[in-house]
Amino acid sequence: MTSKLAAILPDLAPWRGSRDFRLLFVQGLVTYFGSFMAMIALPLQIKHLTGSPLAVGAMGAVELVPLVVFGLYGGALADSADRRKVIALTEAGLGVLAVLLLVNALLPQPLLWPLYVVAAGVSALAGLQRPALDSLMARIVPHDQLTAAAALNSLRWQTGAIAGPAVAGVVVAYAGHATAYGVTAVGFAVSVALCTRLNAAPASENAPKPSLRGIAEGARYAWSRPVLLGTYAVDMAAMFFAFPNAVFPFLADDLDAEWALGLMYAAGSVGSVVVGLTSGWASRVRRHGQLVVYGAAGWGLAIAAAGWFGSVWAVLVCLAFAGAGDMLSGLGRSTIWNQTIPEELRGRLAGIEVLSYSVGPQLGQVRAGALAGWSGTRPAIWSGGLACVVSVGLLAAALPKLMTYDADTDADAQRRRARQGAAAAEPVG
Repeated sequence: MTSKLAAILPDLAPWRGSRDFRLLFVQGLVTYFGSFMAMIALPLQIKHLTGSPLAVGAMGAVELVPLVVFGLYGGALADSADRRKVIALTEAGLGVLAVLLLVNALLPQPLLWPLYVVAAGVSALAGLQRPALDSLMARIVPHDQLTAAAALNSLRWQTGAIAGPAVAGVVVAYAGHATAYGVTAVGFAVSVALCTRLNAAPASENAPKPSLRGIAEGARYAWSRPVLLGTYAVDMAAMFFAFPNAVFPFLADDLDAEWALGLMYAAGSVGSVVVGLTSGWASRVRRHGQLVVYGAAGWGLAIAAAGWFGSVWAVLVCLAFAGAGDMLSGLGRSTIWNQTIPEELRGRLAGIEVLSYSVGPQLGQVRAGALAGWSGTRPAIWSGGLACVVSVGLLAAALPKLMTYDADTDADAQRRRARQGAAAAEPVG
């Protein structure tokens, strides 16, 4: 019985073996809790100020351009600068923006336009940070532990995604938006302190400076790898068609269950956590492309069901199943990225990854908000879920190498494993 239980529990090898992984895990847990507090408070404040689903969805449009520009530049920066410094400085900047939200919320009549300005600033700083953060993982965790590290990181993220929204809904309802923003600011202060304890992660001596040529080099590499293209395309399609978070406040009203808004934001993370807590089996999976496709299709199907049902409890269950599918797809994507991409291109490809898993949700918010204003909230949700399933199926058919990817035989994965092994064998000093 003990051996069977150990086979499904999360693999803790990255936690036991890497001090930097432990620091990043705790730092991320603190940051995510505070960030999700703000993520709930911000659209709720826009809703309270405007009453418009389109105004809430427009937040995604405001965030899109900064995310694209700074995400690509952040990838080039991660290959040429100390990744620890990039992470710490951007965390500090995010903390300053949280303070600005706090100040605005404390005004007798809070202003609308600063909310969009801060949303754009958060998007820009996140675009700068995520490539450095994501590309650091393949350096501090051994090759054969990357799937386990992805599962633990996702479990950390989802824990924040559950606690943050659940607490935020109560905090905003009883203590106001300012309190939620204050908690966010404190979280970033703690995060910066943890980041400064990380080991330095400088670029190689011959690393190129950030440039358009360097970004183009990373894009050419990604374009030449059908498996990578498949991971990006599937995720973007799934998020564009089936990311209805922007209209959750209106779905709660439609179901006469405003009390359940925080639960709606947290339900997907509950499903993801269940998968994360039973992810021991994932370290033995070799066909990670199939995880990407089947997980994304399951996400879309569950979102479609959430838009169809009229019971709030059925909706919450569907959202939990959607989160489980998203977790499976995310495990596959993260493992493929870290297993196959060369270290010298890791930052720039991480910049492209930021676009693949961030641009989709931003556009998805705009799509959901606009369609909800035209056809109603629930049709906007279930139609997007069905479109997600169809688009993922078409992409899987168009990119068959994604479905046949095998970690034991893929040439890029074998080269990445050999390089990491050679680097680990080099004498220190």
